[in-house]
Amino acid sequence: MNVNNQQNTTTTKHLNKNKHMKPNLNSDRINGTSFYGQIISATVEELRKVLGEPSAEQNDGSDKVNFEWWMENDEGDPFTVYDWKEYRTISEYEIIEWHIGAHNELKAITSKLELQAQLVKIQVSDL
Repeated sequence: MNVNNQQNTTTTKHLNKNKHMKPNLNSDRINGTSFYGQIISATVEELRKVLGEPSAEQNDGSDKVNFEWWMENDEGDPFTVYDWKEYRTISEYEIIEWHIGAHNELKAITSKLELQAQLVKIQVSDL
């Protein structure tokens, strides 16, 4: 996967709306995160609006993951958001299930709730 090492202006613009959740560009802090059963439904476009550009992206279906965001929640805990085993190209506008990875179940739940709140805000603003 191609890893974006620079935070771009799109990411900065979207994170200004979300004062706490932010990208985590330190892969050492992401290491050891796991899936604890927490899933959200969203489009790639919606996640880009909330989380900015993915930390890793290879949207050709050749790997288990096409998109992955490395983030920190309000408490500063690292978490990941990623598709899992789609094995196909994913449309920017297609609603799919996304996995939340974290260091434990509570941190996964907390991260999911924060992300869901941000997704609701952009969905309401699009009405």
